[in-house]
Amino acid sequence: MIHAWPRRKLASGRSLGSFLFTVLVFLAGCSTLRLQPIPTEAPTQGWQQSQMLDALAQRREQFQSMRTLARVNYSGPTGKNGFQEAMVVARPNRLRLETLVPVLGAISIVTVNDKEISAYQPRDGVYLHGQRSKANLLRYTQIPLELEEITALLLGVPPVDPQAPSQQNGNNLIFAAANGRKDTVAFESNQPVPTKWERSDARGQLELSAEFTDYIQIPAGLFPSKIVIESPQQKRRLEIQYEQPELNVSLSNDLFSQVKPANVKEYPIEALGK
Repeated sequence: MIHAWPRRKLASGRSLGSFLFTVLVFLAGCSTLRLQPIPTEAPTQGWQQSQMLDALAQRREQFQSMRTLARVNYSGPTGKNGFQEAMVVARPNRLRLETLVPVLGAISIVTVNDKEISAYQPRDGVYLHGQRSKANLLRYTQIPLELEEITALLLGVPPVDPQAPSQQNGNNLIFAAANGRKDTVAFESNQPVPTKWERSDARGQLELSAEFTDYIQIPAGLFPSKIVIESPQQKRRLEIQYEQPELNVSLSNDLFSQVKPANVKEYPIEALGK
């Protein structure tokens, strides 16, 4: 997805991932219902701290898994790139990303589970794997977070614990950690939904932010069909526009692991360098 390496050549292959891609495209093409985003307006009155905390706790329960197509636009030090992504997310620790190209289908398949991360690049005949570390996740998501936080963020759930100590500042909740890090969640909407999350380091400098917009009403609740993630220090920006997401679907564990295909080169992910 989100690995957005425009200079790296990748390609398609026959796999469970290609099957997943075909099913997702079929669903998107056959569906005639287009959910319209609910207008997001500034709240006419302030939210109470208890209301915001209850909303965060509820969202953590509401959204557990997702299967969707997405349009992703990335900009960073290496340039800009736009592509389509087939995404499968299951909180807290499972993720599958397939970068798609017309005609060719899936050109890169990345799977992550609680033990490892694997990336298959069929056109190059390359299979990479490594530990499920924050550094390795960053290579393929451009999101500098742990897996549990990435899966939450992609499901529109700010990566904070609503049971942790917090303070209210207007329509914002502020969570301060012992190490000086601070998370801020804003509720600038008439609906009880988070509109922005920010994380600052101990020096007060902004590390990462996410805007949740274009909320749609689905059976599971109000869900942001657009998420914009920015890392100002690394000058990275990631815009994700979901296309008819399916929430809280049953997902096989097989989707989140890969077996090395025959006759391909195998490398540790760390061999890529930084």
